Amino acid sequence: MILVPGVLWRRGQVGRALGAGVATGVFFGAFVFVEAGSWLGPAVVFVVLSVFYGIRVARRMDRLWPAAEDMNAADRAAVVRATRRGEAVGDPRLAPAVAEYAGALRRAAEEDRLRRWVILLVTVLALALAVYDTLSGTTGETVASWLLVALLLADLLWWPRRRDRLLALADRAEKASLHRAHETSGTRDED
Repeated sequence: MILVPGVLWRRGQVGRALGAGVATGVFFGAFVFVEAGSWLGPAVVFVVLSVFYGIRVARRMDRLWPAAEDMNAADRAAVVRATRRGEAVGDPRLAPAVAEYAGALRRAAEEDRLRRWVILLVTVLALALAVYDTLSGTTGETVASWLLVALLLADLLWWPRRRDRLLALADRAEKASLHRAHETSGTRDED
């Protein structure tokens, strides 16, 4: 959910599943194409990941932020945009939604932290495979293996800092939005 770009929140559940699934299927299908050099493997990877990963991401998004389903697309996108930028949402009535989305990001980050050891294990295995492919594999296998190692290392080294920055922005947006909503409601009460 943390990696899902804000533009996907403009879509409904099926649109979010298609957006996340197709992007993932194309990305990893390209890896398989570089390694295999044929179209059958990438086609299978594309179809399988597009369907299964897309459904998984959409379900996780709905589970972590169930209130999003009751919002229209423009409001969902405004909440996500403001939260990811660390800004108060423009419409004070959306302040509670910013708090809910910020909470969903925190829950997603916590769930992901519990799985970090899996990424470390996969990185070690991918590194061993990359070395093996370098010594005995084809050029495509070697390139694909080292690209995977680079992605996994980025996930281990770069992503935690980016995730922490995103969570700090979400906290700031939550406070600013709730403060603005409180000020707006206080102004109305005085009138």
